[in-house]
Amino acid sequence: MLSEIVGRSAGRHKTAARVMQAMSQISMNLQTIEFFHSDRGKEFDKHLVDKCLKVFGIRQSLCRKGCTYDNAIAESTFKAVKREFVPHTIFDSLVQLKLEFNHYV
Repeated sequence: MLSEIVGRSAGRHKTAARVMQAMSQISMNLQTIEFFHSDRGKEFDKHLVDKCLKVFGIRQSLCRKGCTYDNAIAESTFKAVKREFVPHTIFDSLVQLKLEFNHYV
């Protein structure tokens, strides 16, 4: 199974609206996406996200509490971003963060 980051969003807070912003900038047909990989953050349990995933037939991949293996793809991706992109970096603005993250991806 091929896994790639196809949508992303950055902001000061993690919210369902931020997730929807990331999904809205995906350039491919959302009906071709099989899984939405995420962690167990509260913003991913919101009705808005659930409804969007259901409309496009996308299954959500959430790990069981305490079992990161259920969602190893997402956890591995988050770890790589934290290790490769974020360390020792101070961004002057949210705009700079977004530009540099888009370049990273």
